[in-house]
Amino acid sequence: MRFFCVLLLLLPLTSYADEAQDLFAVRAAFNAKKEAPLLEAAKRLQDTPLEPYATYYQLRLHWDDKDTTDIHEYLAREEDTPVIDQFRGEWLKEMAKQKRWDEFAAEYPYLINADAELTCHALSWQRMQDEALALRSVRKLWFEGRGDAASCDEVFDIAIKRGVITEQDVAQRIRSLLESGDVKNAKQLVRHLSREERLSLSDMDAAKRNPQRYLSGVKLDKANKGQRTVALFALHRLARQAVKPAYVQWQRLSKYFTQEEQQYYYGWLAYEAAKEHDARALEWYGAAGDVTLTSVQQAWRARAALRAHDWHEVWMSITAMSVAQQNESTWRYWKARALIALGHERDAEVILAPLSREHHYYGQLAAEELGAAPAAGIVTAKYIPDEQEVEATQARPEIQRTILLYRMGLRTEAAKEWDWAMRGLGDRELLVAAEVARRNEMYDRSISAANRTVELHDFNLRYPAPYRDALQASIDEHDVEEAWVYGLMRQESRFVTHAKSNVGAAGLMQIMPDTARWAAHRIGLKGYRKGLIHQLDVNLRLGTYYMKNVYSRFDDNPVLASAAYNAGPTRANRWRGEEPLEGAIYAETIPFDETRDYVKKVMSNTIYYAKLFGHSSESLKDRMGVVATNKPAQTRAHAAAM
Repeated sequence: MRFFCVLLLLLPLTSYADEAQDLFAVRAAFNAKKEAPLLEAAKRLQDTPLEPYATYYQLRLHWDDKDTTDIHEYLAREEDTPVIDQFRGEWLKEMAKQKRWDEFAAEYPYLINADAELTCHALSWQRMQDEALALRSVRKLWFEGRGDAASCDEVFDIAIKRGVITEQDVAQRIRSLLESGDVKNAKQLVRHLSREERLSLSDMDAAKRNPQRYLSGVKLDKANKGQRTVALFALHRLARQAVKPAYVQWQRLSKYFTQEEQQYYYGWLAYEAAKEHDARALEWYGAAGDVTLTSVQQAWRARAALRAHDWHEVWMSITAMSVAQQNESTWRYWKARALIALGHERDAEVILAPLSREHHYYGQLAAEELGAAPAAGIVTAKYIPDEQEVEATQARPEIQRTILLYRMGLRTEAAKEWDWAMRGLGDRELLVAAEVARRNEMYDRSISAANRTVELHDFNLRYPAPYRDALQASIDEHDVEEAWVYGLMRQESRFVTHAKSNVGAAGLMQIMPDTARWAAHRIGLKGYRKGLIHQLDVNLRLGTYYMKNVYSRFDDNPVLASAAYNAGPTRANRWRGEEPLEGAIYAETIPFDETRDYVKKVMSNTIYYAKLFGHSSESLKDRMGVVATNKPAQTRAHAAAM
C-alpha cells in the first residue's frame, strides 16, 4: 500500500478516474444487491486507498451470513479510516437487535462515534452487569435530551418503573420536547403521567396544527395541569409565529395559569419578542421573575438589552448566565463593553486582554478596544514546510482517500476522512496537511486544518486567496473591495467551485438561481442559462455585481450588505433599529443564527484579507460603523425590490 501511495503522487489527475468509476460501480451494485458486478469492481480497487470502502460494501451485502470471520477481520484492522468505525457502529446495532450481547460488549469499547441509539444499547448491556450504575447514566441521558431513538425506550421505561426517573422528570421532558415542537416524541411519554398531569393527544395535535384556532376555543377555567401544558404549548407556538397575537391571547388566558406557569411563559414570550426586536422584551423578561431560563433565552435577554442600550441590564443578563456560557467569546466581549460603559475600565481590561489574543471577530474587537491596529496580531509570512514532510503526508492512505473522494465529488465522505486524519496532530503537522490540501485545491480542507493550530499559525493557509486573476475583472467592473469579496467567499463556499447549498445556492459566490438570473439580465449577460452559474468567471461576475448592488442600496454599509447577501434585502432592512445602532450591536441582534454568525465572520475575514493583501484598512469597529435607523416605508420597499 505504501509503495502504491508514493507512486500515486506522480500520476496525473486523470489517473483517478478509474478508481472513481469502480467505487461508484461498487455502490450501485450494492444498492441493487448484485454481488457479481460488486465483486468485480471491488477486485480492481484491492490495491488502492479506496479498498476499505469497497470491502465495506462487500461485507454489508453479506450482513446475515453465519460466518462472521471476514467481518471481525475487517473490524480488527489497524488502518485508520472512519468507514471502518461506521461499519462497527452498524454491526453493533445488529448485534444488539439480535441480543448477541457478548459480541456487542467485545466490540463496543473500540467504537469512536456512538449515536444515541448505540448509547442506549450500551446501557441495556450495562444494566445486566450493574443496574444501579446503568440507571444513573440513563437519567443523565434523559435530561440531555439525546434519547429519542427507539432503542432508548426500554431503558427509560425501566428507569421510570424503578422511580429513578420521576413523574416530574417526565413532565419536564415533555415540556422540553414541546418547546422544540417535537409533538411525536412528547406523545409517547404521556402514558407515564398521572390523570391530573396527562395531556390530550388530540389537543396536542390541534395546538400544533393551528395554535390560534386552538386557543380561541380552549376553556381553561377548570383545566388540569395537563390541559394547561397543552395551552402553554399553543401559546409558545403562536409566539414563534408572531408575538402580537400571542400576547393578545395571553392577556385573555393568563389568569388561568399558576404563577410558575405564568413566569415560564413570560420567559418564552420575552425570548420571541427579543428576536422580533419588540421593545417589550425586557419588560417580559422581568415578568419571568426567577424562573430558570435556557441558554438561548439568556442570550436573547442580553441582546435585547444591547438593542435598548441598557448596559446595566447587559451586564446583569450576562452575569446570570452559566459559567460555561459566560466564557463564550461573545459574552466575554459584551460583558467587557458593559463594564466600560459603566465606568469599570480596569475590570474590562482583565477580560479583554486574553480575548484580544484569540484570532476571530471578538478577538479583533477586543484588541481594538485595547488600542491595537487592525489585525495587529496576525503574521503575514508564510510557513514553509519541508518538501519531504509534504510528500510523506500526502502519501498517507487516509490523505490519499480524502483526495480521491474529494475529486469524485463525495465531499461528505472526504470531509470525514480528513477530520479523522487530523486527530491528534500538532501545529506543524496540521500546517503541512493544510499545505497538501492547498496544493490539491481542497481549500476548505486546508482552512479546516490551518484553523486548528494553537501556537504556530499560517494565516495565508487560514485565509487563502485562490482565483485572484479570474476575480480581478469582476472586481474592476463592479468596483467592489477585493478583501470584502474574499471575506464573503471564504464564508460562503470555502472556495469550493461546485459548492451547492441545501436551498440551491451555487458556486464560489453561492448565488441563488433566481438572483443569478436577475443579475445576468441587469448586466446584459446574453445567452445566460442555469448551468452557467457553476462557470467560474460567470459565478464571480454575477456574485460581485450582487454584492455591489446590495452595498449601494444599503448606504455603502458592508454590515447591512453582508446581511442582505445572506438573508435577503427585506430582512436586512427590517432588522434595523428605530434608533441608529452600532454595527456590532446590529450584527449581534440578527435573529437568524446562520446570518448572525455569517455577518460577523465575513467582516472579520475582510480585516484579515486586507492585511494579507497589504491593503490599508480601517479598524473592524469602524468598518462595522453605525447602522442607520429604519427608513421610511417607500424607501424600504425600494431597497427590498429585486
